[in-house]
Amino acid sequence: MQEKLEEFINYKTTNVVAIPNYADRHWHGEPIASGFVESAVNQVVSKRLVKKQQMRWTLNGAHRLLQVRARVLNQQLRGNFERWHPELRTAAYPVRFAA
Repeated sequence: MQEKLEEFINYKTTNVVAIPNYADRHWHGEPIASGFVESAVNQVVSKRLVKKQQMRWTLNGAHRLLQVRARVLNQQLRGNFERWHPELRTAAYPVRFAA
């Protein structure tokens, strides 16, 4: 029992920034579950990968789309494009990227 308790305390100490405070989220009217998001993602992915749809994704295409989307959300896409296309760094107007 002591070993399991120490393991849990170590886990909590290591991951404290990633563990949401559900009471605080509930108090501020924020969602405390991600099931609805996971369900929506599963529906979209299932529709595009599994079922025979007109606009179907390949596994490779879905992987690439997720890579681009992750870079957009992490604000890394512009830096990648500027590294690949240096002329974007000197653009007179801001170039917006969306995915």
